[in-house]
Amino acid sequence: MPELPEVEGVARELQRRLSHRRIMQAQVARPRLVAPMTPEAFVGRLRGAAFVAVGRRGKHLLLHLDNAYTLVVHLRMAGRFLYLVPESALPKFVHAIFDLDNGRRLAFQDQRHFAIMRLARTDELLQLKELRDLAPEPLGPDFTPDYLQRALAATRRPIKEALLDQTLVAGLGNIYAAEALFAVGLHPLTPANVIAKAKVKHLWQVIRILLEAAIEAGSTIDVNPESIAGQYFGAAFAEALLVYDREGEPCARCETPIARIRQGQRSTYFCPQCQRLRGATGRQAPR
Repeated sequence: MPELPEVEGVARELQRRLSHRRIMQAQVARPRLVAPMTPEAFVGRLRGAAFVAVGRRGKHLLLHLDNAYTLVVHLRMAGRFLYLVPESALPKFVHAIFDLDNGRRLAFQDQRHFAIMRLARTDELLQLKELRDLAPEPLGPDFTPDYLQRALAATRRPIKEALLDQTLVAGLGNIYAAEALFAVGLHPLTPANVIAKAKVKHLWQVIRILLEAAIEAGSTIDVNPESIAGQYFGAAFAEALLVYDREGEPCARCETPIARIRQGQRSTYFCPQCQRLRGATGRQAPR
């Protein structure tokens, strides 16, 4: 699933192509994509509106329009935008098309059918269910070491699960949570509320450094809305990941094979040697 850096990359590419472009017509082929609105109401609200800015909140894209509405998009597992010339043949799994005033078509493709689009008044965005409970942005001013300390101290959940909670840290996902925990030497099953304050501050620093570096490097996907191939996992930054999706490979620090466990419905990657599970006292927990 695209995480904060990946969604930021998509937002920047869309901003570059869509600024001040007007929607002449739209089509929705999959009603569930825009539910609870009907496709007819959705298209009617968009027709004639122009994009004024494209932003991001957590893992959500925010496409602001000049009619006082904002199109909120969560890409989920496989959603992506394609910026196509009129004569381009549409690929499979295109569920929405926006015809623009420059002759281009903005198509939304989602092979997994998990993505969502919501249309809300811009001045009421914070009331939208998908946005109202989101935590502070990890790169924003409200995400401070003290904030993270308080948030983690309030939960006994394993630290990896806590970091994926969007009401605690907005935009962080499986990839960067795994990399951050490796960087600070925390086992993913460590209870969040036993982590020392100094270690939490280190974690805060690493989260910000990782996300900033990923955004600068283009994250783990190549965003090219003008290609049918579009986005793919495997861009340059993905090669710099030290534990994520590297099960069985030698740890870059100690050469111990990287391990994988299941937490919830997700795979978690870590080094058993560099990230030993320790008790509240800091000693390695008995096995």
